[in-house]
Amino acid sequence: MKTAISRSLLARIAGGLAIAAASLALTAPVAAAAFEPARTVQGSQLVLQGTGTRYRAIFKVYDMALYLPGKVRTAEEALATQGPVRLSFVALRDLPGTDLGLTFIKGLTANATPEQVRRHTPSSNRLIEIFSGRSKLVEGDAFAMEYVPGQGTTFFIQGEPQGAPVGDAEYFGMILRIWLGDAPADRKLKDALLGLAQP
Repeated sequence: MKTAISRSLLARIAGGLAIAAASLALTAPVAAAAFEPARTVQGSQLVLQGTGTRYRAIFKVYDMALYLPGKVRTAEEALATQGPVRLSFVALRDLPGTDLGLTFIKGLTANATPEQVRRHTPSSNRLIEIFSGRSKLVEGDAFAMEYVPGQGTTFFIQGEPQGAPVGDAEYFGMILRIWLGDAPADRKLKDALLGLAQP
């Protein structure tokens, strides 16, 4: 009888802990990483729009920051930004390179038309190649994506550019929609990147 009661009690405690952990993940999206308040990209000063943490279930995946030429109030304004844009990331767990690249492509495809996906296949293939070129990113590794008008998008791992820029303004818009589109990777993270999340 005591064993049955103990098991029941343990099950209830475990369930409560799981609910509490999930609640914490949903209500604390602000990134722990110390992102700089401003960045310079190709001579242009960018300001930190917002930061957040990407969760998968209750597990942290990466911290992320969005840098724009000036503060905005909505996703639409962010997507319509003229000028350089930077997305900065810090891995919070070991991330297999291939999985990370394919996850980005999945999010990109979910927020683009089939024609856009076809039109930018070479750039997307390059994105996959860059991250698949590493067996994994380990906890604490930094990576980034920078868009410069007229040049395209450059991917960085540990501060080092991974080849020449790819794509155009439309392609970077597709990348940005992974987090700010109508079907974002994480709606709480979307709000956090826009500076709308409560600390």
